Amino acid sequence: MNRQQVLVFIDAMKTNFPVRTLCRVLGIGHSTYYASAARGHGPTAAELAEAYRADAARDAWAEHRGVYGARRLTAEIRSRGHTWNRKHVARLMRLTSIEGAHRRRRGKYGKRSVTTATAPDLVERHFTAEAPDRLWVADITYLRIWEGFLYLAVVVDAFSRRIVGWAMADHLRTELILDAVGMAIQRRRPEPGTIHHSDRGTQYTSYEFGKSLRASGLLASMGRVGSAFDNAMAETTFATLKTELVYRRAWASRHELEMEVFSYIEGFYNSRRRHSRLDNLSPLDYEQRYLTQKQVSA
Repeated sequence: MNRQQVLVFIDAMKTNFPVRTLCRVLGIGHSTYYASAARGHGPTAAELAEAYRADAARDAWAEHRGVYGARRLTAEIRSRGHTWNRKHVARLMRLTSIEGAHRRRRGKYGKRSVTTATAPDLVERHFTAEAPDRLWVADITYLRIWEGFLYLAVVVDAFSRRIVGWAMADHLRTELILDAVGMAIQRRRPEPGTIHHSDRGTQYTSYEFGKSLRASGLLASMGRVGSAFDNAMAETTFATLKTELVYRRAWASRHELEMEVFSYIEGFYNSRRRHSRLDNLSPLDYEQRYLTQKQVSA
């Protein structure tokens, strides 16, 4: 029995046994019983306040696709005017039986290849940029569905971690990545010299793709074969998307998953999802803060 049930039991048995005896046997202070009886065994003010906090935490968690753990949920709740710390939020999550999305364990990455890349590695694992559209990272992944696979190509801005271009298809032809980088170019209109970093997949080393980059003024950069660390930012983006969306259920059709990936990228990841590396801001808010500070200092 929980405490509330014990108090009600004592209330029912007090005509047969002394209250103090019942309290001693059941491990409840007699003052606790009398205080509870005075309010009709209803919840205390503290319990009501805790229930309110628990509801607020669950609402914030649900509004962000149920993927936030204690750290990001704390940042979200603080942005709403509450001052609860991370330990308090973690306790509320336990109380309401909610948890964040967790990444699957992966095996160790293979050793680096000594093969020379088609384009030089201009990044060398330094996935940082001082401003938007200085460095883009790109990659392709597959998403499993009942019908087979859906392939997703993305272009991520290293400054804000915003997915600036993406494309989906049921094939791995070069058109897939051309569509993704084409979206990024159309949306961002980058100045000549923006670095486009990828792995050495056959799509990225194709003549057609290299020609497209050169025509747009982008500088090609490629990591080495067999080293996911050389394109770690893109790998991290895919891991986040799969953990928070793809792995949470089975997908019957490509169309169904395509619609959800679109909603996740444009309706959540870019505009609302908090990133710890971005001061717990979303990519959109992080870029907006940069532009505002730039205007003020100009």
